[in-house]
Amino acid sequence: MLAGSVRTTKLKSVPSDDEIRIAAEQNGVQQEFWDNFGNIHATSRETNLAILTSLGVAPAEEVSCSELVPPVMVVLEGEPERIPGTDLWTPNLPLGYHSAHVGGRAMRLIVCPKSAVRLEGKRAGLGVTLYGVRSARNWGCGDFRDLRDLSSWAAEELAADFIALNPLHAIHNRIPYNQSPYLPNSIFYRNWLYLDVEAVPGYAAIRAAFETPATLAEKARLRATDIVQYEAVAALKRRALEMVFARDGVSSECAAWIAAEGDLLRLYATYCALDEHHHAADPEVWVWPQWPTAYQDPGSAEVAEFAAAHERQIAFHGWLQFLVDGQIAEAQKHALAAGMGIGLYHDLALATDRCGSDLWAHRPFFVKGARVGSPPDGFSPSGQDWSFPPPNQQKHLEDGYRLFRESLAKSMRHGGALRIDHVMRLFRLYWIPDGHTAAEGAYVRDRAKDLVRILALESVRSGAAIVGEDLGTVEDEVRETLARFGILSYRLLIFEQNEAGFKAPEDYPEGALTSTTTHDLPTVDGFWTGADIEARLQAGTVDDAAYAAQKVDRVRDRQRLLDALYKAELLPDGYARDAAALPELTAEIHEAILGFLAKTPCAMWLVNQEDMTLEPYQQNLPGTTAEYPNWSRKMRWSVEDLRVLPVAVARASMVKELVLRSGRGRT
Repeated sequence: MLAGSVRTTKLKSVPSDDEIRIAAEQNGVQQEFWDNFGNIHATSRETNLAILTSLGVAPAEEVSCSELVPPVMVVLEGEPERIPGTDLWTPNLPLGYHSAHVGGRAMRLIVCPKSAVRLEGKRAGLGVTLYGVRSARNWGCGDFRDLRDLSSWAAEELAADFIALNPLHAIHNRIPYNQSPYLPNSIFYRNWLYLDVEAVPGYAAIRAAFETPATLAEKARLRATDIVQYEAVAALKRRALEMVFARDGVSSECAAWIAAEGDLLRLYATYCALDEHHHAADPEVWVWPQWPTAYQDPGSAEVAEFAAAHERQIAFHGWLQFLVDGQIAEAQKHALAAGMGIGLYHDLALATDRCGSDLWAHRPFFVKGARVGSPPDGFSPSGQDWSFPPPNQQKHLEDGYRLFRESLAKSMRHGGALRIDHVMRLFRLYWIPDGHTAAEGAYVRDRAKDLVRILALESVRSGAAIVGEDLGTVEDEVRETLARFGILSYRLLIFEQNEAGFKAPEDYPEGALTSTTTHDLPTVDGFWTGADIEARLQAGTVDDAAYAAQKVDRVRDRQRLLDALYKAELLPDGYARDAAALPELTAEIHEAILGFLAKTPCAMWLVNQEDMTLEPYQQNLPGTTAEYPNWSRKMRWSVEDLRVLPVAVARASMVKELVLRSGRGRT
């Protein structure tokens, strides 16, 4: 139903197929879509009914329709619109968020720019998973000091303009629990595990007491692991941080920062304290749906009593976020001072864990009875079930999109660019009703006009450029709208193919970021050797038939890529033209692949850490949990190695030459 409209309906006891379809369409459910294989899918009666049920809507015969003043209007600067239910037009107001009363009804007015921040020229940057950064001084997990050191190295040795990061959202840092930065505890706050503890004010005063031989040995052990030991690193850092907090408490500056964060931080910190309290009381209690019923409601009297009795513990979690915010701010300042024009490029996850703090604190903003996922495609023949609930569009509208804009503003803070994971969320999401498989879902549309405009507003307010990850089943309308608002598309080498083979560099669009791959896809080395296909077989995500088919497709794609590199004149004359004769990724092919993307007209070129270190394994294997070490692999080389290892120095020199030759870097 359109914002500002209200229908009076008469319920049907046994609705017909047409009535169900009409009701579903009125609530945004698409009745058909094209998949990646070129097949059209019609939404079934059962799926329509299940989605309507999750929305609390019954199929009905429409009797009348009238307009009401909407709770919020999102308009473009200089383009007044008529206020529904009135003969009035929105006034000319400056960019931002405004309150008004129209016809005795409160209304929010959001005035937005016609474009997000647009970058000038072509840029290059380095993508890293911060948790996996090695150094000679960290405590077993990459931290904000490592980030500063990487920024200095990338600016100097690669002529890079930005450092692209995995989402830094808060996760639980414990086992057994998901470690995915793309399925976080909260999208509003960040993981304190990235803190450089030794830089925390007050650490010097407790250093002697904390750094015992056992503690120093534990630091060394955790640094030496090839897989991040989240729980052990968290336990070590938590001990030190608690000692500092016990000694110094909350400063006046910290108290003011916490107060300014308001209810979002209060609810998050309260959740963290409750989570620890209930798990300590019963180690088998891991998630809030296991808590006593009274504590599952953030507005209950019992939660208020708990908060009053545990003020210091709640303040501790606010203090951690204050420290995180300060160290990220310093990292951004450092990157800009090193000569980067963009600095930190952050990542906003699509999801939030259904058992995390966001669902506990803001449950009315999520739909019950459905999960988000994706339809079947070449990488996931059965589709994907991402196991988190869709947003409640009506509730977000009534609240003036507050949580949406807060997620944007907090993710852009202390950065020069932001990647929007699965940017199609602004337009539609693939809903899987409870009791249905991923192949039995349907796309449900969102209020894209409002959401894209607010995204542009937050971009301008923060000064951050926007990249939209628009992979998958993408409608033309999505990319057209994003381009109109200056939001960059996302073009990965592995997907930029047509029936004739890989697209030529000049066929890539200017308004895009390009890269070889992403966290869910094979590395360059993995693609060439088929390591990702072997990993799927070992993890049981494909059967023997799918494994064999993917091997055949990869042989074809390797040859197509080799042909494209030759056509782009990036390989020397006389080099092997038969990909089957090159089972391993050679230095020449690797350099040619990077040079291929550097030549594109794309506004941003992202060189992944695996491009620098030629690592065969990707960070995440979709469809797996314990079957694969997701979100925990460390880089092959440390920050210090990057400056001294001959192979690392040579590879950095090669990348820098490509950056400068393509007009992307600073001389």
